[in-house]
Amino acid sequence: MRQAFTGVGTALVTPFTKSAALDEVAVRRLGRRQIDAGIHFLCPCGTTGESPTLTDAEKLRIVEILVAEAGGRVPILAGAGGYNTKEVIELAREMEKRGASGFLSVTPYYNKPTQEGLYQHYKAIADSTALPIVVYNVPGRTGVNVEIATLARLAQIPNIVGVKEASGNVTQMVDVCRSVPGSFLVLSGDDALTLPLMSVGGRGIISVASNEIPAEMAQMVEAAERNDFAAARAVHDRIVALMQINFIEANPVPVKAAMAAMGLLEETYRLPMCPPKPESREKILKALKELNLVKPALV
Repeated sequence: MRQAFTGVGTALVTPFTKSAALDEVAVRRLGRRQIDAGIHFLCPCGTTGESPTLTDAEKLRIVEILVAEAGGRVPILAGAGGYNTKEVIELAREMEKRGASGFLSVTPYYNKPTQEGLYQHYKAIADSTALPIVVYNVPGRTGVNVEIATLARLAQIPNIVGVKEASGNVTQMVDVCRSVPGSFLVLSGDDALTLPLMSVGGRGIISVASNEIPAEMAQMVEAAERNDFAAARAVHDRIVALMQINFIEANPVPVKAAMAAMGLLEETYRLPMCPPKPESREKILKALKELNLVKPALV
């Protein structure tokens, strides 16, 4: 049996209706598409899911829908993070009641806590639940890096089970793998760096690109898990351009524009996210056409 939160987890986009309401039908449809394509777990209510623009009630509803759709086939690693520890704990408790399998918790941002503050923040969350927690380290967004020594301390807490490492610093990613217990999951937070990380002990990816190409991402990572890096690289080389295009503008704008072009959702954002520039859209469509992903009416 696969260990929970290894392989490919999709950082699921949040679909909205044309009036920018939560599109519950599309949430269910996207979740089913991911599971049917072989994704190993789902990560709703994160950065790619426009979580800062979601109410807590909407986050809880998304979790409810995906838990019901998954029906135990894949775990739901729900996004529950922020710079107010008490509020994070309260949200996590409500998500747990609705069937979440665990939590992906971004480091506190804006208020820039010390390393001790980060440790105490995560310890307090862990003390409040029996569910597993994956730390999300993305200093380019939060303004604070979870240092390796802090991660090593957090790894001693039984239900802090891993880290989504999105520092973009390959040296740090390698050092994290060397510094934590083998049972502690190190997951890539950057699609394009998945294979380098897995080659030194990483256990998978929490992916943006799998919103568009779930089967291909699962194929690539499963090959790497088998140590068949030649097969993994062959898939990677075919899809890496799309991975890169997904960050041509602020995430999740490009991936939602791509998914709209694929006929998967309405292209609706909540401010401050807005549609891509015309030149960006042209590049997005070009990348999709190269993979034969654009719905026929748009080709």
